[in-house]
Amino acid sequence: MAVNTSGFGAYDIRGVYPESINQELAYRVGRVFPELFGAKKIAVGHDIRLSGSTLFDALARGLTESGCDVYDIGQCGTEMIYFATGFHDFDGGIMITASHNPKEYNGLKFVGKGVRPMSPKSGLLTIKAAVEDDSRDWSFRKATGTVRRIDIQPDYIKCILSYVDVKNLKPLKIVINSGNGSAGPVINELEKFLPFEIVKVHNNSNGFFPNGVPNPLLQDARAETSKAVVESGAACGIAFDGDFDRCFLFDERGGFIEGYYMVGLLAEAFLKKNPGEKIIYDPRAIWNTIDIAENYGGSALMCRSGHVYIKELMRAENAIYGGEMASHHYFRDFYFCDSGMIPWLLVLELLSKTDKPLSALMADRIAKFPVSGEINTKVSGVDKVKEIMSRIEKIYGAGGKVYHIDGLSIDFDDWRFNLRGSQTEPYIRLNVESRGDKNLMETKRDELLAIIRE
Repeated sequence: MAVNTSGFGAYDIRGVYPESINQELAYRVGRVFPELFGAKKIAVGHDIRLSGSTLFDALARGLTESGCDVYDIGQCGTEMIYFATGFHDFDGGIMITASHNPKEYNGLKFVGKGVRPMSPKSGLLTIKAAVEDDSRDWSFRKATGTVRRIDIQPDYIKCILSYVDVKNLKPLKIVINSGNGSAGPVINELEKFLPFEIVKVHNNSNGFFPNGVPNPLLQDARAETSKAVVESGAACGIAFDGDFDRCFLFDERGGFIEGYYMVGLLAEAFLKKNPGEKIIYDPRAIWNTIDIAENYGGSALMCRSGHVYIKELMRAENAIYGGEMASHHYFRDFYFCDSGMIPWLLVLELLSKTDKPLSALMADRIAKFPVSGEINTKVSGVDKVKEIMSRIEKIYGAGGKVYHIDGLSIDFDDWRFNLRGSQTEPYIRLNVESRGDKNLMETKRDELLAIIRE
């Protein structure tokens, strides 16, 4: 097969199988990874995608032919690669996944020793250049490593449960929609240790995604979770994307809770127990998180969106928690990595300590800082994103505080917005928030969208 490196992006390699992600690419990555990073022991796993096993075989062949030992953790979520790499002190980890993309996609996500993420600056471009090097003798076998299957689930489950006081959890009814992704087996195992009555939706792993792409950020992907919550009378609902590195919450009325408010809720939970600690947040929506940090004696630090940047700043600042509006939540004691399993357990612990329903816990915050949610507009390319941002900045820049930590942000006294291009898809993304004035937020949202979509 021909090698196509068009799938190399800001955070990983991702593309349609087998056109841009195929066995030859995986094999070459395996051949060069140990050499480039001095790796002798690598954790490798895959999600439920149909091409996962095939890509694993090619990747493992490349790794072992370069003298590297492969520790196969089987079907898993991305955070289980983080855990395996850190818990066993491996030299790195590679996850075969395309996260929330449609079923025809797949990809490779890398971590280095110490569970440090890889970005274009810290290794991805180096891998890309080596894979493209046709002057290499790819038929040469340096050495033969081994492939060993290991079961990390017992230790991983123990780690996840350590974030909550299990004996004080209430026997709540909850809905969990695994989206036919990789979360199902983990939910089945966690269920043995928890007092919850779990109503399971699409819990069986199925790479054909028979019930649609598991991406609850899409409006169409939320309806079944919402309906199941209402019909079952559950205290809340949880939905996962394909590799469960993100979870999404629904209140007892089936209402979808924006990831922004989840960041605030989890920041509050950590600062109540650990006053004075640092919280990391991204620039898309900010005022609620800042307000909570100030109220509970912590400090909030802004960081560019993206797991590489959040993890780097968390390490530098020794932050206890970091959260992105896109529902990635990062934890210092989880190797500064993101987890989709820890957040919902923390929320259920909060619900167990109060007589208030989840909607009531959220209501004050939603009213105090109403947000638009992230609104996507399809664009023709990077140049179009730049053109739109330049036009918006000329119109609004003079009257507000302008900064470019991640795209374009402009703050006014009573409202603000962030506009940024997607790193992985042809979209420009808008977020608008206000201070307690939903009508103002909606007016400015519509005003900005009219300009963006001219």
